[in-house]
Amino acid sequence: MAQRSSLAVPCEVPVLTVCLLACVATGLELSVNNHTADFSLTTRAGPSVSLSCLVQNSSQDEELLWYREDGEVDLKDGNKVNVSHICISPVAESDNGVTFTCKLVRDTSVQVSVILDVQFPPQLTGEESLQIQEDKDVTLSCNAKSNPQAETAWYKDNETLILEQDRHQVYQTSEVFQLSIKNVESSDNGTYTCVVKSSLGEGRKDFHLTVKDRTVFPKEAIIAAVVVVTLTAFFGIVARRDKIFKV
Repeated sequence: MAQRSSLAVPCEVPVLTVCLLACVATGLELSVNNHTADFSLTTRAGPSVSLSCLVQNSSQDEELLWYREDGEVDLKDGNKVNVSHICISPVAESDNGVTFTCKLVRDTSVQVSVILDVQFPPQLTGEESLQIQEDKDVTLSCNAKSNPQAETAWYKDNETLILEQDRHQVYQTSEVFQLSIKNVESSDNGTYTCVVKSSLGEGRKDFHLTVKDRTVFPKEAIIAAVVVVTLTAFFGIVARRDKIFKV
């Protein structure tokens, strides 16, 4: 017969409650940059960021772990016990939204996570030249990431572009801004500018659009071409017949 546990806990009390009671009793917890719960850290791209994890209310030495997302961070031996520091340098735009987590080796459920909120202005410059034939469709694309998310506007020849419902279509995501023009006309000639603005700055890109006249072939030229092709085919057949008769 299995022995009863020496801990006097009613059978109906969930095991999770027992664990919580044990944690409360010991008071063991971690803090990262003085935060004992998960938090978001706002910073700018470029400067370095330091994260410090500290064991609190422990009666013994505790070893710590750091994770970047699901990957363990390599720590030196003198940077693992009771307190541990990591440095992200330089902070990159790609670090935006990345989670760093400090965990207790003895009990990895004791942990604190920090999510990096890396802010940066829109980075959009340059120009592009396009040639398009009348009656064709064209799409102008601006690729620009920013945090906080930016607002976008389209201009033609330095004036706000008036969108025509049946001809213009604007598409926008957090990283892509597009303007599509259907059935291009000669009046669409000009310079289009994509302007991306956020509280941290502004970016822009110019598109020099040239509309070419639609190529129209004269009826006489079409008829002449048909005649040439027909005669060529006819004389080819005659030549083959002469060759057969000579044989």
